[in-house]
Amino acid sequence: MPTGFIRSFQSEWLKKKRSLASWLVIAGAFFTPLIIIIARLIHDDQLAVLYAREDFWQQHWHSSWESMAIFLLPMGVILATSLITQLEYKNNTWKQLHTLPVSLTTIFFSKLAVIIVMILQFFVLFNTGIYLAALIPYLIVSGVPYPKVPIPYGTILKEDLLFFIGCLPIAALQYLISLKVKNFLVPVGIGFGLWVASLSALSWKFGYCIPYTYCMLNFLKHQAGGRAAVPGINIHVMATAYFIIITVLSYILYLTKKEKG
Repeated sequence: MPTGFIRSFQSEWLKKKRSLASWLVIAGAFFTPLIIIIARLIHDDQLAVLYAREDFWQQHWHSSWESMAIFLLPMGVILATSLITQLEYKNNTWKQLHTLPVSLTTIFFSKLAVIIVMILQFFVLFNTGIYLAALIPYLIVSGVPYPKVPIPYGTILKEDLLFFIGCLPIAALQYLISLKVKNFLVPVGIGFGLWVASLSALSWKFGYCIPYTYCMLNFLKHQAGGRAAVPGINIHVMATAYFIIITVLSYILYLTKKEKG
């Protein structure tokens, strides 16, 4: 990896630490696990039966991901991507950045890399939170057995990968919009509108064409009852294709933009 890119990435990562994006990742990752811990401690009389179930980890995973896949993850990616990209506009430093001996390509992809690494960081923290949400009630409430069934690491890692792929088109499109628009509220508003449209389109047979639906569809594929029109095509291939196409388009628009900041 070129030294210039590494230094540019490090610089962008330091900028991120001075923004709300860092706290957003941490708060978003631990919000749902904290709610689950509180709910289980309140209803502690049900824990012994719950922890003795053969499908404990599957049920625990499902309850942890429900609000995350439908709401928190898409909205978190929208907000975090917009915050990171808008830092230069907020501090009026685009022109200063472009005077550095760094290529536009390096600037573009180092910022995008920071966003992707932040998403990966979120997944690590969220999975840690899921485990703590199972462990803490067991440690606090007496008489609660530790789940006998092993943690299905393979399934968890696979699903994490699919959710990660599912949120990449959101990050790419928010990145494109945020690079084009100076006002922070505009990309957030567009992202929120597309998220609402995705919710409305879940039961539509062509709803998968909206790139904000993939996290939701990946979760709802486990559901019975027709809450979503899960397509027969591979939505993760589509999500990857959307991410590549939008990123290439965003890169071209960034290079050809006359006034860069």
